[in-house]
Amino acid sequence: MAECAYCKTETQLYEGGVPVCVICAEAKDAGQERPANDREVRTILLREVFETTTRLNAASEEFNVIMRSLPSATPHPDGSLRIRQASRELSAARKEMLRAHSRLDEFLNDGVIPDDLKRAGGDGA
Repeated sequence: MAECAYCKTETQLYEGGVPVCVICAEAKDAGQERPANDREVRTILLREVFETTTRLNAASEEFNVIMRSLPSATPHPDGSLRIRQASRELSAARKEMLRAHSRLDEFLNDGVIPDDLKRAGGDGA
């Protein structure tokens, strides 16, 4: 049997003369990129941290702008709605950023590759 050109698991499937396992072939057909090594996994996870941090900063700035624009007395109902919406966005952005940091931390410290980045036949370590 041949080894998959992407994940090195044994396969009998060939695509264009190149050995490829079913999972990698399906991922390729679906347009998904599979990380080839730890360096690519780290790059993807760092990009997630950067993107979620950028989103958090934007949500935080928007929340601060809304809070500064309202008078100090009890806000108008529209102002309350804007505050609640901005607060929800800020909370969601924080959760996403914390998740991204947690995924990166688990990978760097314990070698845990997130399930959505694992290759076929990989053991996650």
